[in-house]
Amino acid sequence: MSTVHLIQHGAIAELRLDNPAKMNAFTVQMLDQMAAHLEVIERDTTIAAVILTAEGDRAFCTGADINGWGDLGPAEFARHWVRDGHRIFDRLARLSKPTVAAMQGHAFGGGLELAAACDIRVMAPNAALALPEAGVGIVPGWSGTQRLLRLLPEPMVKEMALFGNRIKADRALACGFVAAVDPGPRTVADTLLERAITLSPRAVEIAKSMIHAAQDEDRAAMVEALGSAASAATDDRAEGVAAFRDKRKPDFSGR
Repeated sequence: MSTVHLIQHGAIAELRLDNPAKMNAFTVQMLDQMAAHLEVIERDTTIAAVILTAEGDRAFCTGADINGWGDLGPAEFARHWVRDGHRIFDRLARLSKPTVAAMQGHAFGGGLELAAACDIRVMAPNAALALPEAGVGIVPGWSGTQRLLRLLPEPMVKEMALFGNRIKADRALACGFVAAVDPGPRTVADTLLERAITLSPRAVEIAKSMIHAAQDEDRAAMVEALGSAASAATDDRAEGVAAFRDKRKPDFSGR
């Protein structure tokens, strides 16, 4: 049965894709589980960082299980399968905590889009990247033509999406899409995360928000969140709340 496991290792949360019979392709059930796990991770203050892994050595994730969307009509396919997946991957990208994808195998289609939603990627030497959607008559739908273009050169994305080519690990490393190529991507990812959880959680969260705002990753929400956090730390905010509760006019100090 296809599953996404949430396993906590101290301050590190592991999201593990478990559908090896179909090369860890996403099912509707897995998308729903991913959405629920991301909400838990965001709200759990004991979790400081996240690693994405997958069962088996052949594939990290080969996208969406065609049996999950193959019989859907155009409207249902666009409104639910594509938009729901896009929303969930956006949620991953906008987590306040650092994320690392440990790609021990191939990342195709939605699997590549999943990896792109993480902050850092580590890849096994024999793994490859691909956008094979045109081979089954569709197009990338979970940010493959949008977020991916902020992380990979346009010709490389076109090479995958328009010509069906696979990108090997050495090229992914050369263009900066992955932080390291190593036979043990999980070990490298764990090392990165162990370092990350020694840093100030609030500083990391704010730095991530600032970087994302610069990349236009949900910029409006990031700017308002940072401004709201700054205003919430002022004496004026405390006075305003107190005055509201006391049903009196606030006496703001400007501090």
